Amino acid sequence: MAAPHLTLSPAAQAPADSGGLWCPVLLRDLKAEARQAAFARRAGCDPRAGIRLAGHVLAACPPPPGAVVAGFWPMGPEIDIRPLLLALVGRGHAIALPVTPRRGQPLGFRRWRWGEPLARGPLGTRQPASGEALRPDWLLVPLLAFDRAGRRLGYGGGYYDRTLAALPGAMALGCAHAAQEVPAVPAGPEDVRLPAVATEAGVIRCGA
Repeated sequence: MAAPHLTLSPAAQAPADSGGLWCPVLLRDLKAEARQAAFARRAGCDPRAGIRLAGHVLAACPPPPGAVVAGFWPMGPEIDIRPLLLALVGRGHAIALPVTPRRGQPLGFRRWRWGEPLARGPLGTRQPASGEALRPDWLLVPLLAFDRAGRRLGYGGGYYDRTLAALPGAMALGCAHAAQEVPAVPAGPEDVRLPAVATEAGVIRCGA
């Protein structure tokens, strides 16, 4: 089923590079409006499109040999990256999954082996109940919306922005349905940009 066509208010359609002119309250309101539109767009997407996403990533930008890969366990209509994780396990990569800390902190990551049970985490997440802590070299990042400049709209907790800022040199690849692309994502100076986003339609190099 095709995603509904939604438009944001004129303010929310403004370019996300505001030169620092957006006040925090306006930026918060713009993001809240953009999230509502993003939830509605994603509702019509097929999570099984992750099989095609996996093929594009493996062909266009696979992680280097030996890289520790951080994935995520998909929630609801998020694109399902488990086919990609399984393929990376087959290539010998160690897989880590995020552990959600208290608000205001970056994510932690624990080693996860295929088939191991997962515990319930905060905000509907699933995470390893135990396992060694790992520092990922290569991260698969969930999102609600993205644009070609690499701006990412998350769920509002700021976990991935803090995490990516704390992992200089690590590669971050957004994972989304193609329908989650928008012309411009409202973003502030603390919002970390992604160098690339993978969808079922291909891998988009951002910021070129």
